[in-house]
Amino acid sequence: MPEGDAVHRAARRLQALVGDELEVETPHPRAAVKQLAPTLDGKRLESVHAVGKHLLLRFEGGLVLRNHMRMKGRWRVLPRDSAIFGTPWLVLRGTRHVGVLSGGAVLELDRGEPLRVGPDILADPPDFDAMLRNLRTVEQSREIGDALLAQWLVGGIGNIWKVESLWAVGVSPWVPLADVTDDELRAVLHEAHRLMKAGLDGVVVRSRVHRRKGHACPRCGTPIRSWPQGEAARMAYWCPSCQRGKEPRTK
Repeated sequence: MPEGDAVHRAARRLQALVGDELEVETPHPRAAVKQLAPTLDGKRLESVHAVGKHLLLRFEGGLVLRNHMRMKGRWRVLPRDSAIFGTPWLVLRGTRHVGVLSGGAVLELDRGEPLRVGPDILADPPDFDAMLRNLRTVEQSREIGDALLAQWLVGGIGNIWKVESLWAVGVSPWVPLADVTDDELRAVLHEAHRLMKAGLDGVVVRSRVHRRKGHACPRCGTPIRSWPQGEAARMAYWCPSCQRGKEPRTK
């Protein structure tokens, strides 16, 4: 699933269309039934910005298109007359560029309902105090690795940056929030912001534990472990030696 930094990168690319009156197409039948093209075609795109894992495209007349890319969504911005292959979900054709959304995605016109998204980890500046308050409002027996993926608590963190920031701070994904100090929570949030901001700015961030099951921990040499976590069974990766906390039940 695209994480917060990937969504912010898409928002940056789509700035090329801001200010243009767009020709709008929805070639994919599952997008076409939403009647987005008749509503948005010919409207001026006023702004694009990311909120957590959501893209908000604001058009003239107060229309807002919300996009969540789910597992395989991808935005490309190409020269206006580029050939477009496949069956994209959405095509936004401006004066000099065309934005193309492919892959299964959520596309909804705003109906005045506020997004249920916590403070954005990539906000400038991020509201770490509000994130910490949110994390302390939920059941404190909840494991920190699971809580960090709850978008209504903190917006934008996905599985990759969850495991990487926890490894950097030395806390296991399986530690209950009750056993994590406020200082440790802040350190994890700061690290997630740092890593994701680096990725957003084009810095190559090498994975330390994500998808490295069985490889030696870069810090202590112990083999990295993995196990599904939470209701969505997202795969957690951690070092059982230098990340403090309990081990999951694997039976």
